[in-house]
Amino acid sequence: MFLVDSHCHLDYEPMADDIEGTLRRAKNKGISGFLTICTDLFKIPDILTIAESHPEIFATVGVHPHEAEKIPAETILFEILTKEADSSKVVGFGETGLDYYYSHSSPQDQTKAFISHIEAGLDKDLPLIVHTRDAEKETIDLIKTIGQGKARGVLHCFSGTSWLRDQALDLGFYISVSGIITFKKAEELRVVLKDVPLDRLLVETDSPYLAPEPYRGKPNEPAFMIETVKKLAELKEIGYEKLCTETTQNFLTLFSKVHFS
Repeated sequence: MFLVDSHCHLDYEPMADDIEGTLRRAKNKGISGFLTICTDLFKIPDILTIAESHPEIFATVGVHPHEAEKIPAETILFEILTKEADSSKVVGFGETGLDYYYSHSSPQDQTKAFISHIEAGLDKDLPLIVHTRDAEKETIDLIKTIGQGKARGVLHCFSGTSWLRDQALDLGFYISVSGIITFKKAEELRVVLKDVPLDRLLVETDSPYLAPEPYRGKPNEPAFMIETVKKLAELKEIGYEKLCTETTQNFLTLFSKVHFS
């Protein structure tokens, strides 16, 4: 059995202080591959150091919508992203997208940054890791217009509506499931996720955030992802090992640059 945490932040505490312990605990639970996600241009060196030091870890480069306003005015984000993507360890762009729930960055700054990520994805034929909250229509519109129907990627930590699910699937995007699926008050989300085709599902932790039951309230880590997988297997009415196999294959299909040794 091989399982991949498709979205974690290994440069965040407390995992950053205990990378080896984090990986060991995850591997003991059957999680053997990791995609550590970039959220800020200034974090790129740390992200790459982590990935380059471990054959089982790959990375993305990108700017979270919350951090979009911090991009220096003279920065040509497209050029930075595409240059960093020359690394064999960089397999996608993001975390990018739009978040109108919080106002850490203006919609204008978020949109400008998102467009640069989409254009970089098209240029390098690499997938996007998309964060969207309270901006479903705006997110889909940009993927359609700037992405020209050719952009590919995943809506990470999916917590959206059935409309967003269907729009993303129609665009060829994948849907990533986090620990939210285990929350007692997430019944509406479980209904939405039940109808996602098996060949379009990924699983993630978004660690150190959103620890699943029974770990809620604790810092999340990749080892906890098995609770998410168990709940998703139950929801999809399939065996645990089959879900592991399918989501791993989906990950390798989307992140085609990844090759685990």
